[in-house]
Amino acid sequence: MTRVLVVDDEPHIRRALDINLSARGYEVDLAESGERALELAARHHPDVVVLDLGLPGIGGVEVIEGLRGWSVVPIIVLSVREAETDKVAALDAGADDYVTKPFGMDELLARLRAAVRRATPAREEEAVVETDDFSIDLAAKRVVRDGAEVRLTPTEWHIVEVLVRNRGKLLGRRELLREVWGPEYHDETSYLRVFMAHVRRKLEPEPSSPRYFLTEPGIGYRFEVPGSVEEIG
Repeated sequence: MTRVLVVDDEPHIRRALDINLSARGYEVDLAESGERALELAARHHPDVVVLDLGLPGIGGVEVIEGLRGWSVVPIIVLSVREAETDKVAALDAGADDYVTKPFGMDELLARLRAAVRRATPAREEEAVVETDDFSIDLAAKRVVRDGAEVRLTPTEWHIVEVLVRNRGKLLGRRELLREVWGPEYHDETSYLRVFMAHVRRKLEPEPSSPRYFLTEPGIGYRFEVPGSVEEIG
């Protein structure tokens, strides 16, 4: 059973999410504050977190940072804040998705299912992709750099996976958004900028001059291995 941690200081939001998620077979933990959220997350290890930003005490961004100190659990922000700066701050801290209030329950549930899918290990056997700086095991959802495993969030991993599986192919921004976040995503290009910056910081030897995760300005992104003669169209 998938366990969801709902963090919101508004009782009617907590109640609505509890009723709807429980009716669909999810196991639900409820927290009204950031402190309570971190306590429940450490105790129960949820499969996904739905988090409001405007919390009493520890704010939502601080909760994200606290969770990311030890966990890669998918985090969906649920907030009335619509400014791009708020969205980027949450994504930069480690959130995987951002839904603004008021929200449709069906949309939130679809995004929650997508977040859980992104975090589910692949079952099929796949080759390991080797570069001079890191190796990527697509089956194990694992990246190793300098002999140590690199911790990627589920969304960061999904971006890496899609680009690596399409090695050498230019993927448009909208195509990449649909592949990673879902078909309803078209214009959230700020998501890609933030998460590509995360991926490059973790994997590129020089993030400001990437060798592997390349940008085609105004078009999209591609994954290349310098010196490789293999072409995948």
